[in-house]
Amino acid sequence: MSLRILVTGSSGFVGSAVSSALAAAGHSVRAASRKPNRTPAEAGIEWMELPDLKKEVDWSPLVAGMDVVVHLAAIAHRNDADAGDFVRVNQVATADLAQCCRRHAVKRLIFMSSIGAQTGSAADHVVTESDEPRPVTGYDRAKLAAEEEIRRSGAPFTVLRPVIVYGPGAKANIALLMRIAALPLPLPFAAFRNRRSLVAIENLVQAITLCLASPQTLNQTFIVSDPEPIALADMFAALRAGAGRSPWLVPVPPSVVKVVVTAMGRRELWDRMGRDLVASPAKLQAAGWSPQTETKAGLRAMARNTI
Repeated sequence: MSLRILVTGSSGFVGSAVSSALAAAGHSVRAASRKPNRTPAEAGIEWMELPDLKKEVDWSPLVAGMDVVVHLAAIAHRNDADAGDFVRVNQVATADLAQCCRRHAVKRLIFMSSIGAQTGSAADHVVTESDEPRPVTGYDRAKLAAEEEIRRSGAPFTVLRPVIVYGPGAKANIALLMRIAALPLPLPFAAFRNRRSLVAIENLVQAITLCLASPQTLNQTFIVSDPEPIALADMFAALRAGAGRSPWLVPVPPSVVKVVVTAMGRRELWDRMGRDLVASPAKLQAAGWSPQTETKAGLRAMARNTI
């Protein structure tokens, strides 16, 4: 069944992949971006300009006539973004969008939240949707507040909480890992067996596709992660293997690396690289999600196209 779908934030890493995949599947996509003139023409995609979400937004011109809205637009983890920006863009604009979806009888609002709305950057247990949400940053608190606004709006919805997304063109944490893996040096991570959950961009797109019309996902919240977490040492080994290189990892005790990183004032970096964050996708899998990309293979493929 072909649907009319609005994708906000459509020129970003996730948004461009989602827009292309939905159009390729035969849906009619209205892609809303702050920079529509910089995006290539693509069959099945109508590009429109996304308003400045820091200001009051009239969503009706974008939402009118749509069956489904996939809301990806947000201010991400930026050093120059203050708490007010996060609230205005990630919470208030989302709340207004949800009300607009209700007024226009949109069949489903799919909201891209974050694992940070569920937990901090590390956890001492396997994280599930039944855990009490404990957001840490202003970005994560705004995402959780936006989820709550959507639930109160009365619009049909699905909330997705993805872990870190990887794939060609990924930015932020994944781009940092890629830069480290590309160094012509041995890396001190052979002894790092802490496990992290990641999600391949292809698997995240599959999750969104499932949620377009699935009764099992209606008015539900889901963690999205590849089924098997991966140790930090194995991440770097997979990235270097994808680039046709040996792992070249040396066994420096994690406690030593922790002291160095903490002394540099980067405790949050240690939490992301030296501690566990395993998130379970079991609820989404029970709803019918069957991810196709395995993490190590996905990392190798990403590195093969990038490093």
